[in-house]
Amino acid sequence: MAPSSSSGLTFKLHPLVMLNISDHFTRVKTQLNPPSSSCATRNIPTTTVAATSPPQNIRVYGCVIGAQRGRTVEIFNSFELVFDPSTDSLNRSFLLKKQELYQKVFPGFYILGWYSTGRDAVESDMHIHKALMDINESPVYVLLNPAINHGQKDLPVTIYESEFHVIDGIPQSIFVNASYTIETVEAERISVDHVAHLKPSDGGSAATQLAAHLTSIHSAIKMLNSRIRVLFQYLVAMQKGDIPCDDSLLRQAASLLRSLPAAHSEKFDDKFLMEYNDKLLISYLAMITNCTSNMNEVVDKIKTAYAKKSRTSGRTGGFRIPFM
Repeated sequence: MAPSSSSGLTFKLHPLVMLNISDHFTRVKTQLNPPSSSCATRNIPTTTVAATSPPQNIRVYGCVIGAQRGRTVEIFNSFELVFDPSTDSLNRSFLLKKQELYQKVFPGFYILGWYSTGRDAVESDMHIHKALMDINESPVYVLLNPAINHGQKDLPVTIYESEFHVIDGIPQSIFVNASYTIETVEAERISVDHVAHLKPSDGGSAATQLAAHLTSIHSAIKMLNSRIRVLFQYLVAMQKGDIPCDDSLLRQAASLLRSLPAAHSEKFDDKFLMEYNDKLLISYLAMITNCTSNMNEVVDKIKTAYAKKSRTSGRTGGFRIPFM
C-alpha cells in the first residue's frame, strides 16, 4: 500500500469526473468485447487502451482539469486521451490540441493531472506521470478501480501524488495516497439524484430499458450504413460505366456531400464549440427565467394570502408580510 501524502494539499473531487471515467471504461470494454448477438465490428482501434489487454485488464487514460486556489485543488472535469502502445505513452499532439480547445471553453481550468483505471498504480504509470510534469510540475493521478466489490463502502477512487523518497540510498519518485472529499454543485446534485431515482415506466429493470434504447440506436445506425453502401456502390458502378450516368442523382449526391460538416477542420471545431456553449447558455438562461417566474407566482400567492389575514385581523394593528 502506498504511503500517505505529506504535501498538505486539500483535494476536492466532483462526481462528473468519476462518471466520465466510468463511462469511458464501459464504452471501451463494450467495444472490445461486444455481445455475441451484436454485428458491430471488432476492428476498433486500441489506441485508447493498453494494447492486447485481456478484458479484465483493460485500461483507459485521460486528463483531469480543474483549478487550484492556494492549498486547495478542485477537480471539476476530465477528457479522454489517446494511448500509444508502441511507446507506452500518451499521444502528445492530441493532448496539446485538447488542452488548447479546453482553454478556450474553460479559461479558468487547467490540467491538474491524469486518470486511468486499475486496482493499483503500477510502475509504468510513473513514466506517464513524469511525462506530464512539463504541463503541471506536480500532477495528480486519479485511479478508478472498475472491479465490483459489494462489501466495499468507500468509493473505488484513489488520488495519488508523487514524492521523492530515498529507497536503498537512491532518491526516486513514488506514488503516495492523497485524501480527498467529494464536492458537488447544484447541477451535479440534481443530475445524480435524477439518475439514482430513474425507474422505467413499464415496470422493467433499468438494464432492460437501456438495452432496448441501445438496440434501437444500433438498428438506426445499421440502416443508415446499409443505405450509404448502396449509394456508394451505385456511384462506383456509374463511374466505371456499368450503368448509365444520371446527372440528377449526381447533383443530389454532391449536394448531400456539401451539406456535411468539415469535421476535421479546426475552424469548424472552434465554431462548433462556441455555438454549442452559446446554446447551453441560452438553455440555462431559459431555465433561470422559468424558475424566477415560478418564484414570483409563489411570492404573489403568499402576499395575497397574508393580505387577507391582515384584513381579517381588524384592529390588531395589521399583519406584516415576512421578507422573502
